[in-house]
Amino acid sequence: MASLLSLLNGERAVVFFLLTRILYSAPFSSLFFESFALSLLALLALFLEISLQNSPSLITFRTRPGASSGTLLGAVTLPALMLSKLIQLSRGLPLAQVTPTDFQYEKLLYWAAYMSCFSVLLFVGHFVQQLGRSILVVKLGFASAVLSALGYIALQLGDSYSGEGLLVTVGLTTYAGDMLRSTLMKIMRHFISSEVISAQYIIKRSEISTIIQVYLLGLLLFPLILRFCLQVVDRCTKSRIQSESGKSILFFTLLVISSTAVIPLWAQFVHDFQVHPLLWVFSFVFSEPFKRLSLCMYWVGVICVSVHRFYNISKGSKVERILLRKYYHLMAVAMFVPALILQPNFLNLAFGAALAVFLVLEIIRVWRIWPLGEMIHGFMNAFTDHRDSDLLVVSHFSLLLGCALPMWMSSGFNDRPLAPFAGILSLGIGDTMASMVGHKYGVLRWSKTGKKTIEGTAAGITSVMAACSFLLPLLASTGYIQNWSSLIVAVIASGLLEAYTAQLDNAFIPLAFYSLLCL
Repeated sequence: MASLLSLLNGERAVVFFLLTRILYSAPFSSLFFESFALSLLALLALFLEISLQNSPSLITFRTRPGASSGTLLGAVTLPALMLSKLIQLSRGLPLAQVTPTDFQYEKLLYWAAYMSCFSVLLFVGHFVQQLGRSILVVKLGFASAVLSALGYIALQLGDSYSGEGLLVTVGLTTYAGDMLRSTLMKIMRHFISSEVISAQYIIKRSEISTIIQVYLLGLLLFPLILRFCLQVVDRCTKSRIQSESGKSILFFTLLVISSTAVIPLWAQFVHDFQVHPLLWVFSFVFSEPFKRLSLCMYWVGVICVSVHRFYNISKGSKVERILLRKYYHLMAVAMFVPALILQPNFLNLAFGAALAVFLVLEIIRVWRIWPLGEMIHGFMNAFTDHRDSDLLVVSHFSLLLGCALPMWMSSGFNDRPLAPFAGILSLGIGDTMASMVGHKYGVLRWSKTGKKTIEGTAAGITSVMAACSFLLPLLASTGYIQNWSSLIVAVIASGLLEAYTAQLDNAFIPLAFYSLLCL
């Protein structure tokens, strides 16, 4: 018994509590197989995490000092989130607010994420068994396995950690696979009668979600296209492009062509836009010009003032970077909460645009594209910490995605008014207050090796509850009621996860909080 308790550390205990809460809420009749599969996945991930922990020679799957690899947390986060979304949609089926086609499509996404995650776990398990011998390629039975495994290894080589690598790999595989499925179905409809294709495979997408998904995936593929074009130029000219200006001209030329022609053509093919997708964006923004342009000016003002102020503080002050970064969390609250209440659809589009800009800036920084590369690199280094790798700076991505994903996931049927605010509440308020109070007043630590304090966690939980109490009356017009007992459990559980996990909290806490708010 004592040996079993020694294996159940704080992070694992909170993860199993989250899973128990989700599985308890799942309707037995419609989601039995999904719930049972998630239980098996959790047991496999726990076994693998313990194996990695007991194999110190596995430096490839390294962990932070005093922390587990996070394999369990990374493996179950996305499948658990999608199961929570299925539970939420199941409540809308009897009310005819959710169609059976939409419900089945969400099930398809759940199984896609599940199989991708299961593939990675099998690959890593095989790696553990083959340690010390030649590593053979595992034939896992489905195409996503190879892609997932390669993505996972790439993330490990980029100084990511097991849990974070799993989360990003499974997320990208599911996200890209969803768009690939839509593209292939559209191609098939040109050769096969639409009556032959089952209705469950024909899903109507919104214009905003299509544009965001296509642009983000296109920009993720852009570095591969750039490298290929550089190699072609090198072979044709029989000499490498040595000048910074030459590489810069090629980069920006390809970027303009991709963003104005290639990627929009992909979006137009998938969704059948009547106009150019960028023209659709402009018409959408100017459909309510006063509200949306005023919001844009407000955002620009907040960003300019905050970035200038915080950058000067980082250069001339002894304030720790972890606290300095929390100021950006507060800035996110000031920017996103008014927009989420007043202009949610416009905020959806703005999140996608901001992520696209971040991707372009990160590509410029990593490739040192003249004349902005070095300048962006120096600016970003002022806010990095031990969680950023030598190659990639991911903190700003994780903060923006942590706020955006609950919002994007809440599109369509949503009977929990606080669910879209999960990222803003957990990161902008809870995580910020926990860090500031814990740093200044914290005495009692949760563990001997960690820095998180009980005082900080209590402050984070209290502040999120206070913010929820303030928001719920403003959201009464939605006609839905947030159950207070479930809300309290969600806030406490996400606060405890923030206290115990050594993984990137910007990535995991919003998703866990959102999963519990959907119940």
